[in-house]
Amino acid sequence: MWEPHLKNYKAFLQLEKSLSDNSVHAYLHDVEMLIQYLQTTGGGTSPAHVTLSDLQQFIRYVGELGMTPASQARIISGIRSFYKFCLMENLVEKDPTALLEAPRLKRALPDVLSIEEIESIIGAIDLSKPEGERNKAILETMYSCGLRVSEVISLRLSNYFPDLGFIRVIGKGDKERLVPIGRSAIKHIGIYKNTVRVHLPIKKGNEDILFLNRRGSRLSRVMIFMIIKALANKAGITKNISPHTFRHSFATHLVEGGADLRAVQEMLGHESITTTEIYTHLDRSYLRETLQRFHPAFQ
Repeated sequence: MWEPHLKNYKAFLQLEKSLSDNSVHAYLHDVEMLIQYLQTTGGGTSPAHVTLSDLQQFIRYVGELGMTPASQARIISGIRSFYKFCLMENLVEKDPTALLEAPRLKRALPDVLSIEEIESIIGAIDLSKPEGERNKAILETMYSCGLRVSEVISLRLSNYFPDLGFIRVIGKGDKERLVPIGRSAIKHIGIYKNTVRVHLPIKKGNEDILFLNRRGSRLSRVMIFMIIKALANKAGITKNISPHTFRHSFATHLVEGGADLRAVQEMLGHESITTTEIYTHLDRSYLRETLQRFHPAFQ
């Protein structure tokens, strides 16, 4: 009784939610784990026959397998998504996941670069080499717009509007968003386009891709990682840095500067505001200074 529902759920994830193949596989895997457990224990034979107790026992079983709280929470999220679909399709009358509790997670704070550290990394670029102008344009764009590495390597000339000060970004699930781009990034993209990119032997299919390697093809994610790692080492920065660090820093600097969290959510392309809330962390000295200035008990 599960197979036709899984097939329809897969089509829903692909067509209506526009999720990537990897995301669809992950969601289906979560439900398939539950089905295997129920078949082993003689539990619910269809979505409508699954109870809250069945789900609670399943989560205990998953925990006993040694899965981390984060993995357990992800599985619960996948099962909740399936039951939302079941409710929408009238396959169940009530959602057994409504009262299912996820394990409490300790939220890890990502490494964040200060403005000075970002400037020192960008300042370490050797502009005497053609790839230097490109790398400067890439890093300026990543920090200016808070892009994911996949978004920066896929950025298209046709989605770049310097006169308006915006870029159109194709994010997760092929969702589009408009993101403002700063003057410095626009300046260095212009230099790269007019002095470096114009001379490249562009390979077929890459004509609209903004950032290219010396062979005229789009850059890989690994290449961006290697560029940033090398520049961080050159600048003497010992933090654990990846392309995502620029995105973390973009968001953190906005929030600490007083930006509205909803606006930051929109610029980052987060589906849920709870994902954006991780950037509300502030250093303790800032919090203490705020309390000393405004709280009567600290006056």
